[in-house]
Amino acid sequence: MSQSKKSLNHLAIIMDGNGRWAKKRNMPRTYGHKEGMNRVIENVRYASDTGIKYLTLYAFSKENWKRPKEEVSFLMKLIIIYINSQIDELDKNNVKIVVSGDLDGIYSDSKAVIYGAIERTSKNTGLVLNICLNYGSRDEIIRAINLAKKDNKEINSYEDLKEYFYNPCIPDPDLIIRTSGEERLSNFLLMQSAYSELYFTQKLWPDFHKEDFREALENFAGRHRRYGGI
Repeated sequence: MSQSKKSLNHLAIIMDGNGRWAKKRNMPRTYGHKEGMNRVIENVRYASDTGIKYLTLYAFSKENWKRPKEEVSFLMKLIIIYINSQIDELDKNNVKIVVSGDLDGIYSDSKAVIYGAIERTSKNTGLVLNICLNYGSRDEIIRAINLAKKDNKEINSYEDLKEYFYNPCIPDPDLIIRTSGEERLSNFLLMQSAYSELYFTQKLWPDFHKEDFREALENFAGRHRRYGGI
């Protein structure tokens, strides 16, 4: 069985390369993150316009806590800036915000703004914007197993386990894009990506505009997904 462009329901993006983009311009890494936020704004709009139902963005991983404290603090503030500056437009465009990750582990002011955005957009029926914050796929799997044990639930299939993921109603990604030339998943949606198509580009995230987004979608349209069949 093969599927084509029409089945692109869920797109996930590993937004990589902000720091290198800034370094090439002899600017601090925070400058790259700020420009990366502009690409988030641009590409979320484009995803919504193209009719994609689910867009997952890898915004902050569990491993990102290893970065300098100043950079982590800036990233947490950037989350607040993004939501506060975009929430009116997102809500107007019927975008629903959800989050995957351990929100108890992030800064309290960032958490408050995030929960506010989730609540405000909870009844929207357009693009589902799934933001992965303080997220690690291995942690999500272990968390799911422990929750299932707590419920005395026997796990006999992937679907059984997925019920305990952060957002079990979101389908597995059809396509995962990673920018910056790196070709790995970096602890992102490890189980969900079993049959995902992968698209790697040399473009650093701040350089990844909607034209590059469109090129990735066109590449996906030319692929045939067989899921082990012929």
